[in-house]
Amino acid sequence: MSAGHGANALEPGARTAKEGVDGLCCTHNTVAHDTMSTMTMTLASSGPDTSIARRAMIDSQLRTSGVNEEYVLARMMAVPREAFLPGDKAPVAYIDRAVMLGEQGHLAAPLFYGKLLLEAAPLPGTRALVVSGGTAYLAALLRPLVADLTEITAAEAAALTGAGEYDLIVIDGAIEQLPEGLAAALADGGRIVTGLVLRQVTRLASGRRIAGQVNLQPIEDLGIPVLVPFAAPKRWTFA
Repeated sequence: MSAGHGANALEPGARTAKEGVDGLCCTHNTVAHDTMSTMTMTLASSGPDTSIARRAMIDSQLRTSGVNEEYVLARMMAVPREAFLPGDKAPVAYIDRAVMLGEQGHLAAPLFYGKLLLEAAPLPGTRALVVSGGTAYLAALLRPLVADLTEITAAEAAALTGAGEYDLIVIDGAIEQLPEGLAAALADGGRIVTGLVLRQVTRLASGRRIAGQVNLQPIEDLGIPVLVPFAAPKRWTFA
């Protein structure tokens, strides 16, 4: 099912309510007019029901790619992607690729978030740090699954000087390098899940802090928007 179909689907209950409003016009004119106005305003403000699009996203993009854990699917179903996009981008909220937002950042593809949550495997007592890709979508997915969540921008994360505060760090995008200060924000044994640029290919990766060191291990290739603040220094080359 395409994103456009989901974004424009009317809630069955809303259609029935509208039909019921139309039938009130011939009885008690003044009361009927007020009732119609109130109900019409409610219907207009409620917006389209995108739960069908979210269900299609889960069935066609996540389950078919091995994302079947119920806690992941429940969160992806509960959080509407279009709520984190400008109005003109809402019709493409459920496509199978990232929605780019210019200088504001991006909303990555659904599969990236599904795979990231699956790899993160958060626990109820987890202290989590989310590095935003420009929207609060990842934080909204993760917040009910952990004890405490802090969200910062990519620029703030690149300049962070941590002291082992977090059990889990998740990064909403692909990085070329992991800054030492951000790695230091992980508690000993803490985990980081992120996108990683490796030989010009973006991959999902994870690592654990052991003896003060974090080594990121690629998991699988995924299309992931690159976070510019984590770019590696350019190297000189000679022709």
